[in-house]
Amino acid sequence: MPRWLPRAMVLALGLVAAFQFGSWAFHQLTGLLLDVLIAFFLALAIEPAVSRMAALGMRRGLATFLVFLTLVVASAGFVTLLGSMLAGQIITMIEGFPEYLDSVINWVNATFHTELRRVDVQEELLHSEWLRSYAQNSAAGVLDVSAQVLGGLFRLLTITLFSFYFAADGPRLRRAVCSVLPPARQSEVLRAWEIAVDKTGGYLYSRSLMALVSGVAHYVLLEFLDVPYAPALAVWVGLVSQFIPTIGTYLAGALPMLIAFTVDPWYAVWVLVFVVIYQQFENYVLQPKLTAKTVDIHPAVAFGSVVAGTALLGAVGALIAIPAVATLQAFLGAYVKRYDVADDPRVHGHRRRVPARGLLTRVQGLLEHARQLWGERSTRAAETGADPSGSTAAAGEETTGKSAAGRGDAGEEAAGKRAGQQG
Repeated sequence: MPRWLPRAMVLALGLVAAFQFGSWAFHQLTGLLLDVLIAFFLALAIEPAVSRMAALGMRRGLATFLVFLTLVVASAGFVTLLGSMLAGQIITMIEGFPEYLDSVINWVNATFHTELRRVDVQEELLHSEWLRSYAQNSAAGVLDVSAQVLGGLFRLLTITLFSFYFAADGPRLRRAVCSVLPPARQSEVLRAWEIAVDKTGGYLYSRSLMALVSGVAHYVLLEFLDVPYAPALAVWVGLVSQFIPTIGTYLAGALPMLIAFTVDPWYAVWVLVFVVIYQQFENYVLQPKLTAKTVDIHPAVAFGSVVAGTALLGAVGALIAIPAVATLQAFLGAYVKRYDVADDPRVHGHRRRVPARGLLTRVQGLLEHARQLWGERSTRAAETGADPSGSTAAAGEETTGKSAAGRGDAGEEAAGKRAGQQG
């Protein structure tokens, strides 16, 4: 057996073991890596605000803390408004349940000619096996829900801490990254970092502004229709429609429609019509103007990036897909040489029309043409020594004289013939 064979076998087994261990570790740390990725993009989003406050003389740590405090207060206010709205609706439904049940029983009795009573229905519901099993499963699922809530809070705390450190120690982190790179690569990394901050911050800014406009517009409608919990519903529509890609608009509009339906079914129809009209206004008027200088990606590219991000990373990929693609597009665009586009209707999408000439332009053209003809006639008259204005009259007199002379000669010839015949 060759000497190198045992050593090669040990090396191969070591590589396989290292690969297996790396795959297992990556699988175990997937959640942490996603949290770090979310924290990094969150730090990029708040980097402009932190940098402005630091430029005014404030320490970066304090500036980052104030920004996060503002975000926490806004999130807590939103959750409080939404929770109070849901709690109020649940209490209203519980208090009105007997009336709903009576209306259903009356409809069934009138339609199917039965004699149901509310007491009988309540007894059947209380002693049903389905309700008992549902209550047992719900009690057992409380522990699972509690564990999920605690896990979500721990994950939120992890994201907050990582994003705080990324934003507060941004310059130090950039120095650490650039210290292991050559100078040429350092400039590229810093430029990519700057583009990422610009695009991610611009994405958050534009989305926040559109959420504000959407919330105010829907608040005016809901307040006009006298729908309860109009402020909470307006905040819900603004945030959900802008920060949940693809399906956020439908989720945002469903809750106001449901609440409006409890007041009047026609109110739900009006809310649906307003949501559809406002969505068109936002897509074709508001969003292009706000995102032209911040994100600047085509809507089809944005939709495709959201779909790809969802397929790769789930909800996290859907959230960070648009700023990530905008950053990549802006970074690669600096290295792509662009040329002037040919003036062709296949490029512009329509045939370019020559602008119609006005009446004044046509009159000026006719006058210019007449002036050119008069100049040519004057030139020819100067060469022959005649007056251009009298050339026509002279020609007429010459023609008249020739005609008269011809008539005189013809008369003399006719008189001579008559005299010869008489002789």
